Amino acid sequence: MRVVHVAAEVFPFSRSGGLGDVLGILPEVLAGQGAQATVVSPWYGSLNGQPTEIWRGTFPELTVGPTPIYDVRLGEIIQNGVQYLFIGLPEFDRPGLYFDDDVYRFCLFGRAVLSVLGAVGVRPDVIHGHDWQSGLVVAYAHLAGLKTVFSVHNLQYQGRWNMEDAARWTALPDWTLGADALEYHGDLNLMKAGLVFADAVTTVSPTYAQEITTPEYGEGLQGLLVRLTVEHRLSGILNGLDQERWDPRTDPDVPQYSDPAGKAAATALLREEFELDDAPILGVVSRLADQKGIDLLIEALPELTKDWNVVVLGGGDPLLVAALSGWAQHPRVAFVGGLNEPLAHRIYAGSDIFAMPSRFEPCGLSQMISMRYGTLPVVRLTGGLVDTVPADIGFRFADATPAALSAACAEARAEFDRPEQWQARMERGMGLDFSWQGPAQQYLALYQKLGR
Repeated sequence: MRVVHVAAEVFPFSRSGGLGDVLGILPEVLAGQGAQATVVSPWYGSLNGQPTEIWRGTFPELTVGPTPIYDVRLGEIIQNGVQYLFIGLPEFDRPGLYFDDDVYRFCLFGRAVLSVLGAVGVRPDVIHGHDWQSGLVVAYAHLAGLKTVFSVHNLQYQGRWNMEDAARWTALPDWTLGADALEYHGDLNLMKAGLVFADAVTTVSPTYAQEITTPEYGEGLQGLLVRLTVEHRLSGILNGLDQERWDPRTDPDVPQYSDPAGKAAATALLREEFELDDAPILGVVSRLADQKGIDLLIEALPELTKDWNVVVLGGGDPLLVAALSGWAQHPRVAFVGGLNEPLAHRIYAGSDIFAMPSRFEPCGLSQMISMRYGTLPVVRLTGGLVDTVPADIGFRFADATPAALSAACAEARAEFDRPEQWQARMERGMGLDFSWQGPAQQYLALYQKLGR
């Protein structure tokens, strides 16, 4: 079976978050289980890798407006049994991944995918699109009679643009642009395109699949998602973790260890790096956004710093960055802005607890990583955090408030003072299996079901 994944990013070639991480490991595991796996993604100007150009051509049918799109390139990298194809369009030949004109850019990318695959003889049994950037590909694949799966990694981001402009960019039949398909409150909605036209829709955790059918989490699309549930087209498959990349026994960025006792060296290193006192360490590695509850963390810092050192790594909302930068003057608070993978590893390994006060969390990988490193998560009960953090390992709270976060951290602090219980929690967390083998088998079963 040949499965073609379509996504805006794929680790290690391009990445801004969890979507790239998933595409960096799931296709490899599928290939190991017997599937032919191909990943199609844009050829960004800042791509971390050098694809071999295997095709170049011009598609007049991709023309938008008076200027035709010239010089469409296709690059290839074969790695760990997976074929990675990178489509080069002029609009993507710039540093960085995402910009204000992304709906336009991903409409062009979406229109190019099937044409480019056909030009180089790649004939998929299933097209698996990921998030709104692939929504148009799913629509085109459906119209071409191909079987499709569409995965929602974060429903909040939907790829919306005013219909007057965007309808020209898609080149879809007029009947697809109405309220029953791509139209949403007068806009084109590419997330909705994937939801409407896919044969099967998945989310990245079972709890998130249930949550998005409610007004609280449905981002305005809950009615459609309820219908998909009734039609048995919506399900949740929990993300796995790249357990080779995230393994304290072999991690080159930390003092390597295999049990809770060995973690002390990593904690000492982190304490020394940020000149922290002897209070236990609360770590955060996150995109700085309201979704992640970082504002709740900031509001809770006066209380948290009574018992914890706090180390935060992340970038995003300028207001949150500014607030954390101000707090970094406190002797028990350290903040580093932006992405820094080696430091992320040191925080996961060296912290005692790891805070994720998310307002919603489709799956989340940080809580899995932290447990694998013997760092106990403090999480809000939402989405994949419900599915992955057992009550006898982590510390869980329901309300998205600073007070609820502080109370959960206080519970953790009291448990920290009971070394035997704390070590037992660490051992249970380090022993959990978050490998991709099980989720990949679920995806293969879904692909095979569609092929019947």
